[in-house]
Amino acid sequence: MLSEVRNMMECVHNKVLHREKTKLNAFLEEKICDLETEKRELVGVFGRTGAGKSSLINAVIGEKDLLPSGSVSACTTVIIKVEANKQNQKYEAEIEFITKEELEKELWFLFTFILNDEDYKDEDDDDYNDAVEMLSALYGEEWKNKRSVEHLINDKHFREIPEFIVSKKKPLTCESAKELSAKLVKYTRSSKDRDAKEVKRWFWPLVKCVTVRVPNNDLLQNVTLVDLPGNGDRNKGRDKMWKGVVQSCSTVWIVTDINRAASEKEPWEILKSASSLMGNGGQCQHIHFICTKSDVIEDSDDSSVAGVRAAIFKRNMQAKEEVRREFRKLKGVHTHFSGDCFKVFTVSSKEFLKEKSLGPDETEVPKLQEFLQDLNDFHSETLKYVSGAYGILSLIQGAGCGDVAGVKANVCTELEENLEREISKVSETMKKSYRTFKMCIMEGVEKSNSSWESVLKSFLNPRRETGSAFHRKLKCIVANNGVYKPKKGKQQNLNERLASKLMESIDEEFRKTFPNESKCEPFNGAISSFSLGTGTLVEKYKKYKGVQLQLEFLRTEEEKIKTKVHKTIREQKKEIYSSLRLQSRKSCKSAKGKKEDLGI
Repeated sequence: MLSEVRNMMECVHNKVLHREKTKLNAFLEEKICDLETEKRELVGVFGRTGAGKSSLINAVIGEKDLLPSGSVSACTTVIIKVEANKQNQKYEAEIEFITKEELEKELWFLFTFILNDEDYKDEDDDDYNDAVEMLSALYGEEWKNKRSVEHLINDKHFREIPEFIVSKKKPLTCESAKELSAKLVKYTRSSKDRDAKEVKRWFWPLVKCVTVRVPNNDLLQNVTLVDLPGNGDRNKGRDKMWKGVVQSCSTVWIVTDINRAASEKEPWEILKSASSLMGNGGQCQHIHFICTKSDVIEDSDDSSVAGVRAAIFKRNMQAKEEVRREFRKLKGVHTHFSGDCFKVFTVSSKEFLKEKSLGPDETEVPKLQEFLQDLNDFHSETLKYVSGAYGILSLIQGAGCGDVAGVKANVCTELEENLEREISKVSETMKKSYRTFKMCIMEGVEKSNSSWESVLKSFLNPRRETGSAFHRKLKCIVANNGVYKPKKGKQQNLNERLASKLMESIDEEFRKTFPNESKCEPFNGAISSFSLGTGTLVEKYKKYKGVQLQLEFLRTEEEKIKTKVHKTIREQKKEIYSSLRLQSRKSCKSAKGKKEDLGI
């Protein structure tokens, strides 16, 4: 059906192009071109090394050899987007690199603040080990003897990837998923991957993002799965992209091993640290906690097939309840999400493919596939394209019917009155929200001004450290724009800590005004309630075919515009929420300049 309607609109477009250049024809040409707009849903996939992210994605989309998996010591180090190839039958990838300028800054940081600092040279220090791994991956042992940024940035080191030198994306095209996977390893996996012995040079430190395109895949038509590493990145370009992707995800999958689902800290830390980016600062509607390797059962009293299955089901139900109980404890996350958006799945990618102890449905992989299919159907190109085409054809036919004794003028008068009334309703709702936000922000600013000094002291020097330990921390915070990662424990962000009072004051009202849930709408539904009353007017002027047809066009345009307004609100609310943190950071800097030395 879609192809037939597209062919029809292409013929109409060609006729319009060859007609006289009138305002109507120019308008029709713009509307026909606008029909091709595509909307994609992003599903972000988080999880620690060895949790089974790659295997899960492969199983869900039915491509067992697509994303490399295996060695526990290896991990995905870059953002990988997996989407449909709608152009041909090949398996393709597009590799986007950081710039040479970004690499130069990163090398300078590593040599200045980590590798040449005696305080960092510790086997237990993650920053030091990460720096050594990155440089060894790119340069082998050479960097140890020539610790010069100027030398290491030389083009001779990147002859294998000329695209990096000229800041272009590198394309890869293969006949099979397995072939493409093998080619991607050195761009996406850490150099700890013991299964990739043939790889001599690793380029993952230079990669910002990889987009993989899969042919003939119904689940990816309007959905992109994004394999996301950890909690951002030291490289500013990669970190900015990471935050942008997280903010754009409508769904997040947090993947962890079922035997450590409730107790393991990393997946919960990811959820807590990214909740504001996904929630008020993003557009996430669904959080799926996916417990993998659900077929693995230990010490079953009954070794029969039925006994093993029963033990698996019992353990899986226990795991789900434990995870739900843990989620209920996360008060900070509930500021951004309701319990309704949280679901738990117990999945076995291995059993889904081999079916030894469990049937396909019992692995719960089909449930995730069904969810992706629903996302696809919700953003079906067919419905939107056909609806838009119908409106345009109605306008063309109605415009040719001519006017009848000034009827169109009467209709226009009524439409203008309806428009003025409806805009007034929306405006009043927005003004009310503005007044509420203003009060919340004033309260937050007052709390921030009275607490910033104690927050700063407790962050910079909670244990009253002196000497090298304190200066090392201070140096790291300055170099990393307020971010500090201790040898043990989670990453800390000074800017977020300083902004916390302001954000706490506004979070609840912000979520009510700009909800992410599909059943709720911004500004208490004021945009969706907006109506020009075209249905009533169609009934009133049913004797006049031309008027009816043009009103039908207005009806489809009204729905289209409301959809665009909702999209604009969704995008701009992210910017507004992010700007609050930035403004808080600037205000605190200003306040700091006016105060005397804190005496830390």
